[in-house]
Amino acid sequence: MPKKADSGDTTVDLLDYLFGPGDRDEHTDPHIVAAWDPDLPCPARTPDRITLSELALLLDAPVDALRGPKPAEHVWHVSVRNAPTDRTLTDTEWATVAAEMVAVAGIAPHGDEHGCRWVAVRHAPDHIHIVATLARQDGRHPRIRGDIPNMHTAARGFETAWGLSPMSPLDETARRAPATGEKEKAGRRGLTEPARETLQSAVRQAAALATDDTDFLTRLRDAGLRVREHHNATTGAVDGYAVALPGDRADHGSRPVWFSGRTLAYDLSLPRIRERYEPALTPADITRAHHRIREAAALLARAGRTQGAGDVAALGDLLTVAAAVSPATVRAHVRAAAAAFEQASRAPGTRTLDGTARTHFKGAARALEHAPRTARGGGAPAVLNLLLALVEAIEAATAWHRAQNHRAQTTAVAQAAVLLREVAALTTTSARTTTPRTTTPRTSPRTVGVTPAPEHGPATSPPVTRVPPRPPTGPHPGPGPGPGRSR
Repeated sequence: MPKKADSGDTTVDLLDYLFGPGDRDEHTDPHIVAAWDPDLPCPARTPDRITLSELALLLDAPVDALRGPKPAEHVWHVSVRNAPTDRTLTDTEWATVAAEMVAVAGIAPHGDEHGCRWVAVRHAPDHIHIVATLARQDGRHPRIRGDIPNMHTAARGFETAWGLSPMSPLDETARRAPATGEKEKAGRRGLTEPARETLQSAVRQAAALATDDTDFLTRLRDAGLRVREHHNATTGAVDGYAVALPGDRADHGSRPVWFSGRTLAYDLSLPRIRERYEPALTPADITRAHHRIREAAALLARAGRTQGAGDVAALGDLLTVAAAVSPATVRAHVRAAAAAFEQASRAPGTRTLDGTARTHFKGAARALEHAPRTARGGGAPAVLNLLLALVEAIEAATAWHRAQNHRAQTTAVAQAAVLLREVAALTTTSARTTTPRTTTPRTSPRTVGVTPAPEHGPATSPPVTRVPPRPPTGPHPGPGPGPGRSR
């Protein structure tokens, strides 16, 4: 997955960092895997033939030779990494990746002998850094507009061809993971997770239950977050927000570290959250909640291509709420399922959240919020009914995503289903010990399938008859570090 790093104006400083030990000695065996000149020696492995300063001079030579205006920041820097669960690529494979990336980015198109000069440096098993200088060798400036989208398209090709985990977030559904610096900061502060992840969870839970802007912002403050509203200069209406964790500060403690909703997740901007609001509903107990979920699952099973986007978004909200209010014995498992489902709650390319099942899912979430605590945790049978209903809904979501050919979403929702089935199986044992012999609790959910009409999705998509088994490597993690200098 390509990540655009900071541009710069000093080539040698960047090379010094990439070939150095790293900030915490995390760089191992730094070396060149590919370059504009296939015979270019590596300053780390053959220091007697070329030094870092000499390599920087070679890269900068076309920039220095420009007769016209020179770019203010002439250093182009991108990191490309694969998932931690993927196999380790060879230097030859990374060289192939690097050559394709600079070609599609417009840095050095295939067969163009006058392209920009570049090198690809590997100092860790799972990623490379590509450094180029923004001047062609024929004295012209390169055309690199659309470099990152083009590189993401190329990355998807490698993912498919080599059987790698899909990580490209072009459809704006992949989870936004904390950058390396954020993880290191959390470690220094003794926190279990970076501030971004804590804020993501708190904001997502508030958004899942909010009925309007005032309710949403109030829930954020009640959760202990610092909240900054952004108001339209003309109307004065709220048109955005940012949140910060108390105690999370920058610039030597002089200011809070603010995150806007969109920087937390693609679907947590205020306009996207507003699409999920539902009017306040009459509170119901947990029994009614699982009936609502089963009704919604049946509706989702019949949804068309666009009609299901709001349904899966509302199901994601429901799982978030269910995780928050579940009994302590199963809470960690339901939270894991909600986290696995998160990407599946965002349909690629969809800008509206219409859906016939969303009201039922939102109603179930509201019921769980208002159900008495004795009902939420007062007995394994009630919890089991809820979990089995959620599995039915998850199966319907799996079928819907598969019918729309949403590859990443199908994988995510299947992983969530496996996790929920596991906790349902654990709860079944407890339920049997507390349920009279005359009562036979339902131990497996109904199976749903989707056969969409031609205008609503691929008619050839087979119905789902079971949830695929969990991959041996566990749930697919989120993508790598966000923009910025990658480690």
